[in-house]
Amino acid sequence: MGPKNNIAVLLFAFIGMVCWGITPVFVKLGLKSLDPHIGLAIRTATTTLILSGWMISDGSFSKLGEVPFAALLFLMIEAVLATFVGDLAYFAAIKRGDVSLVAIILSCSPLVTVLISMIFLKEAVTATRIMGAVLIIAGIFLAVK
Repeated sequence: MGPKNNIAVLLFAFIGMVCWGITPVFVKLGLKSLDPHIGLAIRTATTTLILSGWMISDGSFSKLGEVPFAALLFLMIEAVLATFVGDLAYFAAIKRGDVSLVAIILSCSPLVTVLISMIFLKEAVTATRIMGAVLIIAGIFLAVK
């Protein structure tokens, strides 16, 4: 990965971080009078409309039929786990609890990612990753107290 690619990766990660940091507040406000599954449906429909328009305008919508079965299967599993189960649990937690605590716990998902990627993708176990995992766990304990 070259320096130019590193900058793009960091920029996209930073944009994602800022967006994910802001949105829990909007979720909390939006769910004041709604059930979590209705809020999730509204968010998912909005995303679907935006992505569909984008894909139609750039011509990539027609390529959906060319997606290999394995890629389709993995992305559908991800959709069920992340967008349905994970986001529904996230919305339910935000509706019932403090946004700041829910966001801290949710932000510990990289711990799960590190463990699962070591098991299924055979990614290296390094001292820095172990230290990062320990810090995440310590952070959860500090936030919950």
